Amino acid sequence: MATNAMWEIRPEEPEDAALVEALVARSFGPGRYAKSAWRLREGVAPEAGMRFVAVEEGVLKGSVRFWSVAVGEERALLLGPLAVETKERGRGMGIALMQRGIEEARARGHRAILLVGDEPYYARVGFAAIPHGRVTFPGPVDPARILALGLCEGALDSLRGAIRRACIDNPICAPAAKVA
Repeated sequence: MATNAMWEIRPEEPEDAALVEALVARSFGPGRYAKSAWRLREGVAPEAGMRFVAVEEGVLKGSVRFWSVAVGEERALLLGPLAVETKERGRGMGIALMQRGIEEARARGHRAILLVGDEPYYARVGFAAIPHGRVTFPGPVDPARILALGLCEGALDSLRGAIRRACIDNPICAPAAKVA
């Protein structure tokens, strides 16, 4: 459990789920369902032990989740959504959530984390753009926004190919349910 003088970063508990979903809805709106990264999460539960929340004075103010994906023949984590209450942004809460998740991913032996986002922000915790064409998402994604973080030496060297779900936890529409 990580703490700041003002907030605490802790594992997400089952009773946090509805609050996290509401925060994500406020942060990303209904358009989130059309995003390629969101499509990879459909029918899939977040990676066990890889969900964290930021709580301040008993109020949930931020959240991050990680999802298991396959990239070509390799496994990786997909970070997101990272959500922080609008009025709380700029205080470092999102960075603290990611740092906690990255620390846990390393401890659990994961090799790489991917995301779709703005490099200047995510570079603060070590993410960098993947060379164009090395990894592809199912659906439209600006290649410049595909970022990765290797968690061990050489982890990104063999990361290439199509990104897809590593498993399906809750069956969904068959044509959309490609699995590794």
